[in-house]
This record gives sequence, structure tokens and C-alpha cells, in this order.
Amino acid sequence: MALIIIGGSLLAVIAIVATAYQGMVKDFENLLTQRQILEAERTSDRVNQKLQLRLNALSALAGQLASENRLPSPADLEEALGRQTNLRDLLPGGLLVFDEEARAVAENIYVPDRIGTQYLDRPHFQEALRHRRPIVSKPIIGRTTGIPLLSFLAPIETDEQDLLGFVGGILDLGETSLLSEHDQAGLRNSESIEIIIDTENFLYVDYGQGSKRIRPLPPPGADPLTDAALSGITFGQVENRQGQTLIYAINHLQRLGWIFVRAVPYDQATTPARQSFIRFSGISLLIALILALFSYVLVRYTMSPLDRMTMRIQRMAEKPESAMRLRVTGTPELKSLAMAFNRLLEERDNLAKLKDHFMSSVSHELRTPLTSMSGALKLLSSGTLGPLNNKSQEMANLALRNGERLQLLISDLLDFNKLSDGSLKVRIQSEALEPILDAAIADNVAMAAEHGVQLESEASVPVKLLCDKHRMRQILDNFISNAIKYSPQGGIVKITAERRSPERVRITVSDQGSGVPDSFADSVFKRFAQAETGTARSVKGTGLGLAISDELARLMRGAVGYYNDRGAHFWVDVPVSRDTGSTGEQTNEST
Repeated sequence: MALIIIGGSLLAVIAIVATAYQGMVKDFENLLTQRQILEAERTSDRVNQKLQLRLNALSALAGQLASENRLPSPADLEEALGRQTNLRDLLPGGLLVFDEEARAVAENIYVPDRIGTQYLDRPHFQEALRHRRPIVSKPIIGRTTGIPLLSFLAPIETDEQDLLGFVGGILDLGETSLLSEHDQAGLRNSESIEIIIDTENFLYVDYGQGSKRIRPLPPPGADPLTDAALSGITFGQVENRQGQTLIYAINHLQRLGWIFVRAVPYDQATTPARQSFIRFSGISLLIALILALFSYVLVRYTMSPLDRMTMRIQRMAEKPESAMRLRVTGTPELKSLAMAFNRLLEERDNLAKLKDHFMSSVSHELRTPLTSMSGALKLLSSGTLGPLNNKSQEMANLALRNGERLQLLISDLLDFNKLSDGSLKVRIQSEALEPILDAAIADNVAMAAEHGVQLESEASVPVKLLCDKHRMRQILDNFISNAIKYSPQGGIVKITAERRSPERVRITVSDQGSGVPDSFADSVFKRFAQAETGTARSVKGTGLGLAISDELARLMRGAVGYYNDRGAHFWVDVPVSRDTGSTGEQTNEST
């Protein structure tokens, strides 16, 4: 529950942080887009103000030249133009005076063949004649200079509104930028991009590259930002040829036919959002860690009694005889659990006693009549009571073999009861190895023949074992009978012996079956355990043989085990005798 709460809280925090991050990125993106729109408008307004300032200055000069209701002489006009120091700074490309037919009659900067040239074919002159108001031309290519420039015109009129001519000024776009030095310095020190596009002549008026600003537009597709500006979409996002995403906005200055473009990298939107996200995530994570630590300490303090109960229950499952009653302490829920567990132990102990008593009683009650039946069958089978025909002899032998098998099962049950109550005794003494193996093979030959299996012995270790001969035979009989049962038709069961160390001999019984299933590996030597195939047990039995073998080996200070290698290999390690004397009796009470 604590993990679910903590995990749910962390997931909620992560979801909130992720949503907040997306929202912050979107907000910064919108804010940055609006800023670019405002910057483009601001730049357009500043340029327009500078143009209007020049037109106003020309209009003031035009009013001075019309004071006598006629144009002064060319010499007077050039002298008047020479006095206009401020106007020369505003229009460094030159100042000119035109007559009413748009013919140049005076200039302050000499340009060959300009005086006397008529400019009535220029659209801005025609517009000035038609409307008689100050105008500025769209960027044009100078007739005599061949460079892009802006031409400013202001009409010279008498008080009676008679047109005497025009005063004009020229702004060389290749030498003079309409952007302020402050704006240019700011652009150089930032990642912002600001360009001015002349849509009439398809030129870059300004691309933020110093004095060499006039240059033709690249072909379509070469510059995605330029293509986006010319598409007419006033703002949006575009990816340049370097793969960088830009947020851009444009603004039109209709009087010049210019487009002002302002763009910044998209990173300027994500970077502050990411920084805010990191700070917010750090604070949230710190709070979550503090809450998690507090929850962990609180849960551990509250649930430690339950952990102790769980450990005792696990020990009881592994070693039922070591189960201990739980103390009824703690919260009401823990007290109820402890009481239920203690009651379960009492019921288990009562059932175990009832089971042991029942098994002991049944085993003893079955053993007496079974002994009499086996004796009678032996007499019949041996012919002592008279000869039997072949069919009767076969049935008597079958009944005798099954009776002997039933006696072995009852013996296993009795041994199991003795192992459970600690009363099983073993008599350990020095015994030769070969007679034990020979007797084990001889006693199981009939069973092997019945299953179509051969028994082979490869034991040539001339040693004596320190064991109980009868119990040693019981271990080997369990191994051999299991090997016979699980061997294929025509298989071979081998009994081998080898020295594992100067103090121990290992006796191995191997078959050619499918081996012990991996899923059964942890239960091989447990009581009432049998490997199963599908949903039906492949071999019938009590499942006590290997468990009893394990207990008997421990009583004789040995050990049992197995491994799979093209069949199952069950082994028992037995101590080697160093003398021929008896060591007395040993019970399993100390194990």
C-alpha cells in the first residue's frame, strides 16, 4: 500500500510536471512569437519615421526655395543646397533641384550628365506631379550610378499653388542603413535575425551583414526563411537548411514595398521552459523523496511486527518441527493475526498427532495379517503344499511379489513414523562394500526383469563402510527401485562406487530415463513428493522412499543427492571405516 501510494504520488508529480513543461513551452513560444511580431512592427515604424523625417526636411527646403514665386538661378540653387548641412547628413547620396518638367537644374554633389537630365519617366515623379505632395520612391536603380537607392521628392509651389519644380534627395541603400546602430549592435550580440526584403527588385535591403547589405534574393528553396516571408504568412515556424527551427514574424511597409522579417531560434522558447522545468522538477523530487523517506520509516515501524511474524511462518513452512507460537502484541489487526496463527499451529499439531497415530495403527494392523498371507503364498509358490499347475503357479508368484511390495510400503510408513518421533535406531559398524552391492542387485533382479531392465554393477572399490548394513540396503533399494521404474524398456541401471576422498565413498545409481524434471528439483527428497507427468503420476508409490533415504544417510553421517546426465544419477556418500569394530547405535533424535 505504501509503495502504491508513493508510486502514485510520483506518477502524479511526473504527469503534472510534464504537463506544466508542455504548457510552459507553448507559453514561451507564443510569447516569443508575439515579441517577434512587435519587433518587426517596431523596426518598420522606425524606418517609416526616418523616411518621414527626410521628407519633412525636404518640404521645409522646398518652402524656402519658393519664397520669390519663382525658382532661383542655378547658382543660387547650388549655394542654397550647399548650406543644408543637416539635410546632407540625412540624404548623403545628394540633393537636387528639378524644374516643373522634372529636369535636373542644380545639385550639391557633382555627377556627370545628371544636370539637364529629365526624370519624368520615373513613376515617383509622375506621382509627385499628379498629387503634388512629398513622396519617397520605392527602391530604384540609379540611372547614372547603377546602384540601388531611394529618391525623395518635395514639390516647390508658390503661394497660389503654382508648381515651380521639385527638390529631391537621394539615399544610397548600399552605403546607408535605415536601422539604427543600436539595433545593429543588438542583433550582432544575439541570435536574432532581422532582414529587410525589397519585393519590387527582389533584393535584400539589409541582412545584418555590415555595409554590404544590398544583394539579390536566392532562388526559391535556397533560404526557407526568405520563402516563408514571401509566402504572405505573417508569423510561424520554419526550419532552415542547418536543421534549426526558427520562430519568425513579418511586417509590410507598403510605401516602399518592403518586408521586415524578424526571427529567433526555437531554443529561446524551450531553454527558459527547460530551466523552469528543471527547477520545478528538482523541488518536486526533493519533496517526493522526503515524503517517501517519511513513509518508509513509518511503514517499517508499523509493519516490523508483521515481518517478524512472516519470518516465523516461513521457518515453520521449511521446518514444521521448529514452529513457535507468536506473541499476541501490537495493533488489533496484528493481535488477530497472531491469535489465528497460534490456533492454526494447534490444529496442525492435533492433525499431525492424529495422522501419526492413524498411520502407526494401520501399519501395525496391516503388517500382522500381511505376514501370514505372505507366508502362505510362499508355501504355495514353493510347492510345499503340493504341486501347482502353470496358471496357478503364475498367480501365486504374482500375489507373492505384490505382497512383498505391500510389505515394503508398510515398512516405509513405519520408518517414517519412527523418523518423525525420533525413535528410529541405526546400528553403525564396519561393513564390506561389495556384499552390500551384490545383495542389492540380487534382491532387485526380479523387479528389473519384470520391467525389462538390466542391472549392472561397476563397483571394484575394496573398502569397508561405516554404516548400518540394513539401512544402507534400504537406501540402495530405494534408489534402484526408482531407477527401474523410470527406465525405458530395455534400459540399463548401473550401480557404481568410487572414492570421493580418503574418508568417503560415493555409491551412484544411474538410469537412462528422462531425468528429474527441473520443476521438481527442490522437492526430490521431501516427504510425499513425486514427480508428475501431465496430470497423472507416471509411477505409483507413497513418495516416502527418497525422504527416508535422506534421513537415514544423515543418521549414518552421510549425504544423498542427484544430478541429471542422460538420465538421473542418485548418489549416497558413506564414511569409510578405519577399523572393523562396532561404533554402537545411533538414533535420529540428535538430528
